[in-house]
Amino acid sequence: MKVEVVCARPEGADCVRLTLPAGARVRDAVAAAGLPHHDRFGVFGKRVGPDHPLADGDRVEIYRPLAVDPKEARRRRAAKKR
Repeated sequence: MKVEVVCARPEGADCVRLTLPAGARVRDAVAAAGLPHHDRFGVFGKRVGPDHPLADGDRVEIYRPLAVDPKEARRRRAAKKR
């Protein structure tokens, strides 16, 4: 099966296309891609765990930690407007 592993970074995105055996899981794709990763993954925008089974054509996304909590960022922007 063919899958794509994507890792977004501030300076750009890395994308690796792989051919994996049937029954492969997210952890297998991430390991085969050799990209830096954290413990958060998704398939087509839906958060999944590392043991999630993959299907042909899936796009595995590696999520990085947020630099700032979105609520805190909004508070800061609102405070600057005052």
